[in-house]
Amino acid sequence: MTLETLSPGPDADSDAVDDAVLDALEADDYRFKVWGGDWCGDCQRQLPAFGAALAAAGVPDDRIADYPVTKGPDGKEGPLVDEYEIDRIPTVVVEDADGEEVARFVEEADVSIAEALARQLADVPA
Repeated sequence: MTLETLSPGPDADSDAVDDAVLDALEADDYRFKVWGGDWCGDCQRQLPAFGAALAAAGVPDDRIADYPVTKGPDGKEGPLVDEYEIDRIPTVVVEDADGEEVARFVEEADVSIAEALARQLADVPA
């Protein structure tokens, strides 16, 4: 992993993640694409808990791609930033096995990244 902030930190409590959230994350061979920056305060606050939730859900590393982002003169710069229209970080895109985007988290929500994505994934047709 190239984003250190995506590694579960010492205070990340995967036991605190609701079972329904874990079930949503592990279902259907979803692929998780994560853009962030180790320099970013929002990423430092949110990504360790998301990394812990992915680990607790048993999502294998080969289904998680992380893309480090830097601040450039014209906005965010990094791998696939333009293709995925990444303006704010952290951003997490969830794709199904066919590569279709089924959920997206951008920067902040009233719940954790894992919970926000689980809510969106609950609406994805089976």
